[in-house]
Amino acid sequence: MSSPSLRALREHLPLPQASSLRVAANPLPGATPTARQSRFRGVSGEERVSNVSDGAGADSGALLQVDGVSLEYRTPERVVRATHRVSFDMHEADRFVLLGPSGCGKSTLLKAIGGFISPVEGEIRLDGRVVTAPGPDRIVVFQEFDQLPPWKTVKQNVMFPLLASRTLGRKEAAERALHYLDKVGLAKFADVHPHQLSGGMKQRVAIARALAMQPRVLLMDEPFAALDALTRRKMQEELLQLWDEVRFTLLFVTHSIEEAMVVGSRIALLSPHPGRMRAEINSHAYGLDSLGGADFQATAQRIHHMLFDEQDATTS
Repeated sequence: MSSPSLRALREHLPLPQASSLRVAANPLPGATPTARQSRFRGVSGEERVSNVSDGAGADSGALLQVDGVSLEYRTPERVVRATHRVSFDMHEADRFVLLGPSGCGKSTLLKAIGGFISPVEGEIRLDGRVVTAPGPDRIVVFQEFDQLPPWKTVKQNVMFPLLASRTLGRKEAAERALHYLDKVGLAKFADVHPHQLSGGMKQRVAIARALAMQPRVLLMDEPFAALDALTRRKMQEELLQLWDEVRFTLLFVTHSIEEAMVVGSRIALLSPHPGRMRAEINSHAYGLDSLGGADFQATAQRIHHMLFDEQDATTS
């Protein structure tokens, strides 16, 4: 099956200089997040029901605010702190990447933004209101291939959350499902079942299902980690092409520096456990065509040093 050729994904912008990198020195819960200069219209302007409550002091320009968030989980032996006072903000059409080593709390933070975990300190606000529970305005795409009910066809899988949440009636849900399946290049597979698809195709169905809900933020937790290298590269290309067409707001988790630079327009660097905001990097000038370039490799090395050198110094 052939997929559309990669379209121009970004404007030709100057490569980021040293000023593109901001180091988060001792971030505090009340620290003012950095504002993005450019903003875009979201996927949908319609009103939505959300499991959030009114919060004070929100920046009206930010879609999502993570303000001094600390997260913990309990083991049989003790309480473990996953993140410590993490702060950042996102605007509409951002492609924001949480990058850090295994165990730094990036997936835990994504789950908290999804409303599945409550912070022990700080707040998460969506459209200025505090997130208190999961809602259809935040949809998660996981890395597992078995996130699609196997007894439903591809089209039925995409329709299911639209019907279960009573967002649309059956006819309208079917039309929207086919629209987004066409966007990911799977319209002709609408009536097959998940076991008849490859791993990459299953992930594209999961992405279509998420986008069909037209969430305020699409949350992707290492969605391509289980794919082989060639399929993973193709999925990155198709995700960027889809973003170029739809301009959804994306929060993406990865532990791959190269993937973060390719997928993201902004990258938050989280320190090793417990995760703290170490820096934020503007990566909008990079894309798949930048791989292997001298500037791309130099920035990747700089990110690696920022993530790991401090840890190495303290453990040596």
